[in-house]
Amino acid sequence: MNQPSILKIPLPMLKLIASSSRIHRVHPTVLRPAHDSASPLLRVLSSLVGLSWRNTNVGGRYFFCSGSSDSSDRVVDAGVQAAEESESKASAIVPTYPRPEDYLTVLALPLIHRPLFPGFYMPVFVKDPKLLAALQESRERQAPYAGAFLLKDEPEADPSAVSSSDTDKNVYDLKGKELFNRLHEVGTLAQISSIHGDQVILIGHRRLRITEMVSEDPLTVKVDHLKDKTYNKDDDIIKATSFEVISTLRDVLKTSSLWRDHVQTYTKHIGDFTYPRLADFGAAISGANKLQCQQVLEELDVYKRLKLTLELVKKEMEISKIQESIAKAIEEKISGEQRRYLLNEQLKAIKKELGLETDDKTALTGKFRERIEPKREKCPPHILQVIDEELAKLQLLEASSSEFSVTRNYLDWLTALPWGEYSDENFDVTRAQKILDEDHYGLTDVKERILEFIAVGKLRGTSQGKIICLSGPPGVGKTSIGRSIARALNRKFFRFSVGGLADVAEIKGHRRTYIGAMPGKMVQCLKNVGTANPLVLIDEIDKLGRGHAGDPASALLELLDPEQNANFLDHYLDVTIDLSKVLFVCTANVVEMIPNPLLDRMEVVAIAGYITDEKMHIARDYLEKTTREACGIKPKQVEVTDAAILALIENYCREAGVRNLQKHIEKIYRKIALQLVRQGEMIDATVEPIKENIDSDELGQNTVQNKNSELVEGSDPEKEGETSDKVDKVAKESEEDKEIKTKTIEKVLVDESNLTDFVGKPVFHAERIYDQTPVGVVMGLAWTAMGGSTLYIETTLVEEGEGKGTLHPTGQLGDVMKESAQIAHTVARAILLEKEPENPFFANSKLHLHVPAGATPKDGPSAGCTMTTSLLSLAMKKPVKKDLAMTGEVTLTGKILPIGGVC
Repeated sequence: MNQPSILKIPLPMLKLIASSSRIHRVHPTVLRPAHDSASPLLRVLSSLVGLSWRNTNVGGRYFFCSGSSDSSDRVVDAGVQAAEESESKASAIVPTYPRPEDYLTVLALPLIHRPLFPGFYMPVFVKDPKLLAALQESRERQAPYAGAFLLKDEPEADPSAVSSSDTDKNVYDLKGKELFNRLHEVGTLAQISSIHGDQVILIGHRRLRITEMVSEDPLTVKVDHLKDKTYNKDDDIIKATSFEVISTLRDVLKTSSLWRDHVQTYTKHIGDFTYPRLADFGAAISGANKLQCQQVLEELDVYKRLKLTLELVKKEMEISKIQESIAKAIEEKISGEQRRYLLNEQLKAIKKELGLETDDKTALTGKFRERIEPKREKCPPHILQVIDEELAKLQLLEASSSEFSVTRNYLDWLTALPWGEYSDENFDVTRAQKILDEDHYGLTDVKERILEFIAVGKLRGTSQGKIICLSGPPGVGKTSIGRSIARALNRKFFRFSVGGLADVAEIKGHRRTYIGAMPGKMVQCLKNVGTANPLVLIDEIDKLGRGHAGDPASALLELLDPEQNANFLDHYLDVTIDLSKVLFVCTANVVEMIPNPLLDRMEVVAIAGYITDEKMHIARDYLEKTTREACGIKPKQVEVTDAAILALIENYCREAGVRNLQKHIEKIYRKIALQLVRQGEMIDATVEPIKENIDSDELGQNTVQNKNSELVEGSDPEKEGETSDKVDKVAKESEEDKEIKTKTIEKVLVDESNLTDFVGKPVFHAERIYDQTPVGVVMGLAWTAMGGSTLYIETTLVEEGEGKGTLHPTGQLGDVMKESAQIAHTVARAILLEKEPENPFFANSKLHLHVPAGATPKDGPSAGCTMTTSLLSLAMKKPVKKDLAMTGEVTLTGKILPIGGVC
């Protein structure tokens, strides 16, 4: 490397420096010997990074600037020898022999991410052991130089889509010719500063261009040393461009201390700034991608290189502005929140000092005491004792501890319960009867039981809780009657379903030791209703589940036991609660599914279902009215006949309840609503064009008449008469249109004849096959899931002969029913022998007994009397009355046993 020479300053610059009339001690690592135009750049950039012009390290150099007008550029050198020694010590680039420009064959190092610019450090990881050994050997031979070349991207790969690890892995696999083809032609001659393991520290020196490959492993190439194109140092455009780069760099350097370190390192190892070095510096420290940096590296025209660098630093400046705005916005937000927090804390402290506000614990304690104070006289003593203990405990706990939140929630539940608060009950039997009849038709047994409960309470002056279980098929009103009972008794109503419930904690609550612990349903009920004597409806009690968390049916034993629920213990509260005033109403479909110990504690009221007459009243008085209002239909717009409702009940809805009947009535009214809307749209579409034509005709006539009246001062009485007649005619026509529109929307009539248009074909058909029952045919009664039905039992003679008296039953009968047929055959023979001793019909006749609907399985003992009557009708040749049906089990002695389930 060439030795530094004495800095020469042109006359204009001497005058500029001389005007300061002071001695400047310049830092040796900043002001270095350079060309004439370097000093202004050096002073600007060194001022950017905050370098001191006053305090410097030892070994400086003094320059005395003369202010004379002599044309000769004279520099007085003070202490040249000391300065030269400090210059040699400050330089980090060790001079080597031969010189760097003498190296025409170098090792090729691939660079993955960015090119290396002259004057910059770059650490490179070398994974190839042969290349690493070659670099180490070159450094030991006092020839520590290699060529650093940027690696090209794969043609089919997107540079932005390839991860860094994948790129490194691909580079390590490249060797020889393949690696040579992937390198950019222009690179940098780099000095090998140090080698630590597989990490090689490079310092860029000058630009190179690859000419040819010398060897493949390790890759060695021949290079040409590139020099910048000649340029005019005094060119105004170059100066202006460089000053703009410096100005932009100054703004960028203010935002990042890392960039200031770049300037210090660069000036320390490369010397003074020149125009080419300024361009390299700006491109190197910018955040541009590798292709843009490579473009700057390959550009040898100084002006063009400065322009490219200016674009990059301008873009960097915009990024810095965005970064600064983002940082400022976040800082303002954070500082605003912190300021608000501090002000709130100060406000709390001031209020506390003035006694205007208490802390959180004191406020909570005051809230709980205020909540329990009105109930203190009615609250049990053991409850007050627990509350006082917990309040004292709350004062000793820290607000941030987990025990504090547990205690706070516990006190919240304890003080929120209605201790000793009861709603005023209704003991007026007549009023209660009226309320029950308003909501439900029938259900006499349930209503009587509720009225009895009210009567006992009136005589005693107070009422006790009871446990009533309403059992019956779906849709008979078990759940809805519970709400009516609560209204009749003037009690609060709470419902919860236990269908599928498999966790005891839902009934008894969780222990407070668990996170998210909650009381059981009964404690939640009391808090919600606000009274200690509500009506609690426990729905679907026959569908209780059982899981790993215990048996809820066993937990309900304490809740539904009148002797135990006066001291019901919830696991969460851990204090006894009096539930003796609560009226429990349970619902179930099948009583047999309820566990016997639980069933024993309940008073079962069976709801068998509704007969046809009751369904008619319910449909007329309740279902139809509610559905019509829900669909927005007026009573005058529709009429549903009694015959249609009766047909709907018998042919579509034979269930014991009325839920299916309600669905069919809703279906009818939905179709009626659609029909009314369609009629209204058709009438509107027909009337509007007529109205528009009439309006347009009248508008034309009125316009002509107005023009004529303007031309003629006088008026013709005949024309006035004609005009008034036309106006009356138009008014009459509009009234007629209204009458037509009103008459067109006719009332929708639903009767038995058009019922299928609304609900489809009948699901059930009439069971009567015969208008007049023939000999040997009798109608019987059968129990079904729908509530019950009728079926025929037919007997016919197959053949007669001496001693052929047998009976063959068919119709998919069960074993019990086949036995009933044999018993009926024996009883019929005995009766016939008693009535007509000389009649040998059963002894000599082969008989066939059949029960129609052979696809339906049938079983049960209650068909005995019907079969006996059918056999006797055939034997005595006498038909049975057509409106007579029978059922009941018959014994061998001819006795008919009563059937169960019929009231």
